[in-house]
Amino acid sequence: MTETTVASRIKQVRRALGDDGHSQRLVRTLHGRGYRFVAGVLDGTAPAPGLPAPTARPPVRYTMSDGLHIAHQVTGGGDTDIVLIPGFVSHLDIDWEDERHAHFLDRLGTLGRLIRFDKRGTGMSDRPPGVPDLETRMHDVLAVMDAAGSERAVICGYSEGGPMAMLLAATHPERVSGLSLFGTYARRTWAADYPWAQTVEERAAYTAHMVNGWDWEEDLLQRCPSGDAAMQAWWSRRIRAAATPGTIQALMDMNSLVDVRELLPRLRVPTQVVHRRDDRLFRPEEAAFIAERIPGARLVLLDGTDHLPCGQPDQLLDAIEPFIAARPSPAPHLALAAVAAPHGDGAADLMERLVTAGGTRRVAVTGAPVITFDGPATAVRAGTASVHAIAGTGLGLAIAEIRADGGPITGGRVERAILLAAHADGGELLVDQMASLLLAGSGIDLASHDVETAPGVRLPAFSVS
Repeated sequence: MTETTVASRIKQVRRALGDDGHSQRLVRTLHGRGYRFVAGVLDGTAPAPGLPAPTARPPVRYTMSDGLHIAHQVTGGGDTDIVLIPGFVSHLDIDWEDERHAHFLDRLGTLGRLIRFDKRGTGMSDRPPGVPDLETRMHDVLAVMDAAGSERAVICGYSEGGPMAMLLAATHPERVSGLSLFGTYARRTWAADYPWAQTVEERAAYTAHMVNGWDWEEDLLQRCPSGDAAMQAWWSRRIRAAATPGTIQALMDMNSLVDVRELLPRLRVPTQVVHRRDDRLFRPEEAAFIAERIPGARLVLLDGTDHLPCGQPDQLLDAIEPFIAARPSPAPHLALAAVAAPHGDGAADLMERLVTAGGTRRVAVTGAPVITFDGPATAVRAGTASVHAIAGTGLGLAIAEIRADGGPITGGRVERAILLAAHADGGELLVDQMASLLLAGSGIDLASHDVETAPGVRLPAFSVS
């Protein structure tokens, strides 16, 4: 079947489903790779709504950075990691409550594994006194990438997230496979060679209006003129949940000091700068200033006035998608390993003991923490001693072929270890069938202990005697 024939058939499928090549609500085009069905799946017990069923969201997780808990969430999937650095506030849960913003996140997640986070002081992350500088907050991005098992990612930064993304690309290029910027700036206040920004006095008046007026419905229409009443209500709810007036003041004051102009010529990663021609907050000349100074950067100007990505999200993603798809993903080296998944209230302590015993801390593509060993015998011996030492903990163990490059690990057998852990009682270690075969001759005694994963469905497993 030729490529033209495939494209014709996809067009027919979209027409039958009420979809089209522009909205791509059900069938998404993955440039250079093919097509993906992205609609939610119904179980047949509920009537089909007019739009695709909402995607089940994975849990928000936390990682430590400089003694603070930083909230993060991983959605989507694929070989490419994408880290989204948001504007001045975000809220990982409420981000999904606006239809257009959820569509932006869902479609971005079809391009790769999408890693999002709330910056310290906002959203679901810890709130330290004051707001730290750009460099300190950039370290939180690295902590989140480490927690998600991401060695390298395309960094997407919009609005306030743009300067942080540029700083990360300049100081840690080994972690950045590409830089995609949208609706951002290089400096927040006026300078002779940067005349488009607010003066210090204009900035102070603007900040006072935001903090004292606290009118986020009005603010939404400045940032996203295409927004309707529902989006205004969502934006107001999101801001109020994500930050206090004092936090907004501190954020605005911190952003007034941002100036990354000197970084631009030193960026050495593939870069795309996207901007709307009539953006209400930042002029397209600011985007041109950035693109002209980053070696090899490509400037893409779009029609429209919306500053936020949830305004005309498909228009924006149509520009971003080819850039992300073009980023090369080296084939990972695979190795056979014993994957141990902890369970119970003392799971964190159990992880530490397993690392001390020779295990390697890894993370599943779902975000779940796991430990890998070279072989099951070492894993079982370390695991048995550990679950007996830490009350109320259990361990699941499976043999899986995993990436050996330190990135996130995935596959049915990794999920099997996590599933076995969930069924392990306190002080119990459950192993899968392949592990039991490899344990032959190790002197480790096993007893059959099948796990019922669903009514009438049993997974062969063994408990360590």
